[in-house]
Amino acid sequence: MSADLIVSYDGSSNDEDALALGGLLAASGATLALAYVRHAHDWNEAREQIAQHDAEHLLEQGALGLERPDVDRHVVFHASTPAGLEQLARAEGAKVIVFGSEYRTSPGRAEPGTSAQQLLDGGAIAVAVAAAGLRVSREPPVRTIAVAPTGQDEAATQTATNLAQALDATIMDMGEGADLIVVGSQIGGAPGRISLSGSARAALNAMRGSVLVVPCGVPVTFG
Repeated sequence: MSADLIVSYDGSSNDEDALALGGLLAASGATLALAYVRHAHDWNEAREQIAQHDAEHLLEQGALGLERPDVDRHVVFHASTPAGLEQLARAEGAKVIVFGSEYRTSPGRAEPGTSAQQLLDGGAIAVAVAAAGLRVSREPPVRTIAVAPTGQDEAATQTATNLAQALDATIMDMGEGADLIVVGSQIGGAPGRISLSGSARAALNAMRGSVLVVPCGVPVTFG
């Protein structure tokens, strides 16, 4: 079965936040999968078996934490974590790759880590970054959605509308604080690619709440 959402998961605390955000977004009816990227096979057969087992076990624990024991799980081999995730997303027809925030991000803020940052620089798949600490309050749904006012194309507004309808959420003003903030690519960016303006990147550093960044001209919709 294909997946709408790919959650990057390595067992860290911040990737537990990614699990939480993936679960909340899946309430829209989206299908979900977990992924862990291994960078190479081990030439030693015994060590390879252990490494593969550990990766599969890690994803199994993530599925149990998500309370979706049957969720699809993928161990991906690629020298680059973001490239491996994007390759999987293309193969699955996924709309969004979900990440946790950078290590030691202040609670309530979403700060993209290295892998997410690379996909935010010209990637072809929407990127969601969970607010740090979201894992401790995963039960509340996404009730409010805002669109970052950063001179972006209409895909961000369309995405917010689509998700608000699917999640029974309210679109609110950016200044009032929202559970999910949608950030669009700049007008004139490469079609189908994420292209953030300087103001959008600055706004990302100041936002509180989880963030969803969408490619130019490609609104996210599930179902």
